[in-house]
Parts: sequence; C-alpha cells; structure tokens
Amino acid sequence: MLASRIAAVAALSLVSIAPAAAAAPGVTIDVQSFYFAPKPIHLRAGQPVTLTFVNRSGSSHDFTAHAFFANSRITAGDPREGEVELRGHEVKSVTLIPRAGTYQAHCSHFMHKQLGMTETILVD
Repeated sequence: MLASRIAAVAALSLVSIAPAAAAAPGVTIDVQSFYFAPKPIHLRAGQPVTLTFVNRSGSSHDFTAHAFFANSRITAGDPREGEVELRGHEVKSVTLIPRAGTYQAHCSHFMHKQLGMTETILVD
C-alpha cells in the first residue's frame, strides 16, 4: 500500500515538471495604406504558425486569401470567408497549419488592390 502511494506521488511530480507544449511560432503581418509586409510571407508546410495582423493605419483594411485559408487547418482565430477584416489600428491573430503552395492575398476594399495591397504567401 505504501509503495503504491509513493509511486503515485512520484508519477504526479513528473507530470508537474514536464515541459509545456511549445507555442506556435509567430509571423507579424504589417497592414498599412497601401501595402503588406513582409514581402513575401514565407511559411513552412505542416508547421503551426500564428499570423498576427497589425493594422498600422487609421483606415480599415482586410487580408483576403481565400485559397490560402481554405488549404490551411485553422486552429485558432476566424478568417471568416477567407479574410481577416481589420478596423483602423486593430490587431487580430490566426493560428493555422498551412499546406504547401504559393498563394495570393490582397485587400478587397475598393481600389486597395490596385493601389498595391497585394501579397504572395510561399509555403514550402
């Protein structure tokens, strides 16, 4: 009986000192009038990553990448209908596991794409 209690306490102590799961690495995507940075966005296929979209502008923008989000497994955040909508100075994050490929992104607000708000996402 005493031996089983000692074994149970030892097992519980191992659980408490086990390292926590590592957080997904992050990539910050700057959103400004009228561009995204970095260019291009480079990610690793099959590796979890948190994309943090930082709108440094006082105007609203979005990051629209239908194929990219459709081909990624979203684990946190909500790229509703393939886009992340940002009000002025807003920050949003999406954690996902991307699939290999080359994807295009843009801001879908009126004339923003034509003014240079386009992006390439390389996943290898």
